[in-house]
Amino acid sequence: MQQEQQKMGTMPIAPLIFSMALPAMVSMLINALYNIVDSIFVAKYSADALTAVSLVFPLQTLVIAVGVGTGVGVNSLIARCLGAREQEQADHAAQHGVVLALLGGLVFLLLGFFGSRPFLSAFTENASVLDQAVSYSHIAVGLSCFVMLSMMCEKIQQATGNMIIPMFQGLIGAIVNIILDPLLIFGLGPFPELGIRGAAIATVIGQIVGMVIGVWGLFIHQKVIRASLRGWRPQARMFAQIYQVGLPGIVMQSIMSVMTAGLNVILIGFSEIAVSVLGIYFKLQTFVFMPVFGLNQGALPVMGYNYGAHDRHRLMSAYRVTLGSAVVIMLLGFALFQCLPRQMLMLFADVDDAAATAAMLACGVPALRTISFSFLGAAFGIINSTMFQATGHGMASLIVSLCRQLFIILPAAYVLGRMFGLNAVWCAFPIAEVASFVISFALLYRIYRKELRDMKPRAAEWEEA
Repeated sequence: MQQEQQKMGTMPIAPLIFSMALPAMVSMLINALYNIVDSIFVAKYSADALTAVSLVFPLQTLVIAVGVGTGVGVNSLIARCLGAREQEQADHAAQHGVVLALLGGLVFLLLGFFGSRPFLSAFTENASVLDQAVSYSHIAVGLSCFVMLSMMCEKIQQATGNMIIPMFQGLIGAIVNIILDPLLIFGLGPFPELGIRGAAIATVIGQIVGMVIGVWGLFIHQKVIRASLRGWRPQARMFAQIYQVGLPGIVMQSIMSVMTAGLNVILIGFSEIAVSVLGIYFKLQTFVFMPVFGLNQGALPVMGYNYGAHDRHRLMSAYRVTLGSAVVIMLLGFALFQCLPRQMLMLFADVDDAAATAAMLACGVPALRTISFSFLGAAFGIINSTMFQATGHGMASLIVSLCRQLFIILPAAYVLGRMFGLNAVWCAFPIAEVASFVISFALLYRIYRKELRDMKPRAAEWEEA
């Protein structure tokens, strides 16, 4: 335990962040791969099935928002407690995190089975699309308890500096999903043909495998945090501290659900193909964004620990290293989307339907090229949000996300679409990112000037603690 804590406070920043981020980046890249493979198989099954999955995407995003947002709140609190040498508080934070994950799974069980049809029927009158979307949502959203617990185990272990087991959670779960997808969707070998339900079942089985690995890692393997619920008692102050960072994170990521649903409403006015293109974009962009989120996961505990230790130099060094790396990744993603949009879209095309393929390319190629101009601004937004969360300023992240994903992108998409047509809708993405960059920079400068610039290191005797 002492070695892990000393590493967070003494190891050179760049090697430390990359040693912690690389496993998370690999895990997230694999998760991005299985998300794309999942949609590719669904698209090959039928065009209606791909549209159905795209319509369920906001609900799945909501699951991730609650799981990741709560996990980030727990992660940030644990890292700050360890940095401040408050071991008992770190243990309590982990225990409360596990309970919150279980409660979140119960909420989504009810939402998935009773709220799916009312929500999804607002976006389509196509009976085939609606029935498939509801069927997919019952399983993929209703059985979210497994992924909720898996994400919490992952975030708690990352807060202690352990990135390897969380990597294997995502890696093995994704591999299981990829293997099962074609077997259950198309009914290969002894498996029945389940169509879109097969895709959802494959996803849940993969999540169960990841959860089992995460539970083993948290409760049996790691020794830094005591997460056992034996004798656990709820503490209102602990919930408040978790959600001081976690609630803005939940709302921030939930906004994406609202944004996606809003964009679906705007795009369905043009065509169902436009909705499918948006869904394809969200799948493809994970290849670019997931490595940055993995970098984020490696940097968050480092920033949180050194903020708790009041080591301004290491905190700002971590910020600079993480930001520079994120910009490089986003530039590579921008080049990919500019040069190969047709090839990426063809992964999701039904080669037996030439007319539908031509329509998708006509809509999708300009969409991918236009949206990718937002990538560079997104790098700053993501890493600035990491700094806000690590220093306990989750509200700053919320403000930036509200401006970008509600107050700017949806009105811009609506106005541009009404004035200039479908292709102009995609311009709302880069417009929103430019605005969010300006706002997040102003908030970060304010926090730095008022709180970080004159921060004094804690007592030197900690080195011997």
